Amino acid sequence: MAKKTPIKVVNTSGKKQAPPVKKKTASTSSRKGKNRNQKSMPLSGSSSRWIVISVACLIVLFFSGIFYYWFIRPYSYRWKPCYGFREYGICMPFGYQTHGIDISHYQGDIDWEMIKIAQSDRYPIQFVFMKATEGGDLNDHTFERNFEAARQHGFIRGAYHFYNPSTPPLKQAEFYINTVKLEEGDLPPVLDIEILGKKKPHEIKKDIRIWLDTIEAHYQVKPILYTSYRFKTRYLNDSIFNTYPYWIAHYYVDSVQYEGEWNFWQHTDVGIVPGIPEKVDLNIFNGSLKELKELTLKKKKI
Repeated sequence: MAKKTPIKVVNTSGKKQAPPVKKKTASTSSRKGKNRNQKSMPLSGSSSRWIVISVACLIVLFFSGIFYYWFIRPYSYRWKPCYGFREYGICMPFGYQTHGIDISHYQGDIDWEMIKIAQSDRYPIQFVFMKATEGGDLNDHTFERNFEAARQHGFIRGAYHFYNPSTPPLKQAEFYINTVKLEEGDLPPVLDIEILGKKKPHEIKKDIRIWLDTIEAHYQVKPILYTSYRFKTRYLNDSIFNTYPYWIAHYYVDSVQYEGEWNFWQHTDVGIVPGIPEKVDLNIFNGSLKELKELTLKKKKI
C-alpha cells in the first residue's frame, strides 16, 4: 500500500514562528529567586542598628574596665566599711600601737604645737620621718626647720634621702651625710628607692649597696630601706637587702601582704592631721614604743 505524504502546515502570514517556550517549574523559579534575593538583599535597618549598639557597648565596657583597674581599684579601700576606729580621716589598721607620719615640703608650713596638742589620744603620733635630700644636690627647704621642731616637741625623728638612679650613689651618700646630723635618739638614716630610671635591675642593686654601705660606715647603724611592696618583691627581695630594716609603702589594704619581716608600714597617703595644711602619709611601727626607741641611735652625736 502506497505511503501517504504527511500534510505540511504552511504559515500563510509570512511571519516566522517563535521557538517554543520552555516552561519552568514552580520549585525551580522559586529557588533561583531566593538565591538572587539572598545575594543582593542589604541588611535591614534594625539589624545594622543593633550591631552598632553592640560594638559601642563593648567599647564602653572595655574602657570602663581599664578606668576601674587603674583609677578606682587602687583607692577602693577608702570607701570600704570601717570595722575598727576611724582617725585622722581614715580607718586605722587594727592591732598596732605605735604610730607616726612622714613629711616633706609638700605638707607646707607645719604647726608643730597644734600637732602635739590636737592629735588623737587613741593613736598618738610618736615618730616623724622627714625628707632631707634628693639626688646629689637637692635639699628639702623645710628639713632643717622641721627636724629641729620635731625634737623640741618630743617626737622621735628620722630623715630620708630620695634616691635618683641617674646620680652616682657615692655622691648621693656624701650629700646626705653633709646635710643630716643625726643625734642620739634619732632613727637610722632612710633610703627611699622607688624607681629604676634607665638602670637595669642588677645595676640599681649594685648602686644601692654603695649608698647603704657608705651611710652605715659613717653613722655606724644599718640604714632603713623604704620602698613599695611591688618594688621590694620585684628587685630587692634577697638575702642581702632583707637584712636591712624595711619600711614598706603599701596603701589601701587591710593588712601588710609582704611575707618577709618589716619594721614600718606606710599605710595611707591621705591622712588628715591637725597642724598640717595638706594630706599626709600615716605610718605604723611594727612593735611597741620601747622597741622603737631601741632602734634609734645610741651615740650622743655623729
